[in-house]
Amino acid sequence: MKKLLASLVLAFGLISGSAHAVVEVGKTAPNYAFKDIKGNGHSIAGYKGKIVVLEWTNPGCPFVQKFYNGGEMQRVQREALKDTDVVWISINSSAKGKEGYLSRAEASKYLTDHKVASSAYVRDYSGKFGKLYGAKTTPHMFVIGKDGNVVYQGAIDSIKSPDAEDIAKADNYVLKALAALKDGKQPEKTSTEPYGCSVKYGN
Repeated sequence: MKKLLASLVLAFGLISGSAHAVVEVGKTAPNYAFKDIKGNGHSIAGYKGKIVVLEWTNPGCPFVQKFYNGGEMQRVQREALKDTDVVWISINSSAKGKEGYLSRAEASKYLTDHKVASSAYVRDYSGKFGKLYGAKTTPHMFVIGKDGNVVYQGAIDSIKSPDAEDIAKADNYVLKALAALKDGKQPEKTSTEPYGCSVKYGN
């Protein structure tokens, strides 16, 4: 039954974005100023000198639940943030009335209940942030180097599945990109096809 459910999710819920995203690897990451759920101001350009991970998320998506319900995404976030030069921003671009939309209070409860470990959580219900980066799926990941250039964009890992059992067997592209940057190298994989649920933009 579990495998059948996974197959149905793949058949009806999986959206694979084009590898040719709006954001180009090797080019300067688009600047965007925003406030997180706590009201703190941020901007992508303001993080120059830091490594920035952008994670598009949707709590209603089975592919996001695959990582969050068992604590795997939180583990990856904590692992990444052991390096004080790394900032991890989780972005929910679900529009009001769409799957995954959370009010401020609902989002705060979700973060607490799931022990989300990202540096900041953004309610991008207008979709401006997501559309600027061409975010297509949840999850869809971007890694920005200290020089402000995009060094990786695409899937979080190598197995396109909503089954949590596949996480341990997959290559985590984000952690590998961060490890490469820490060693002063460019990631071996710089662009992959994102997989998951479509980002639930308003229009």
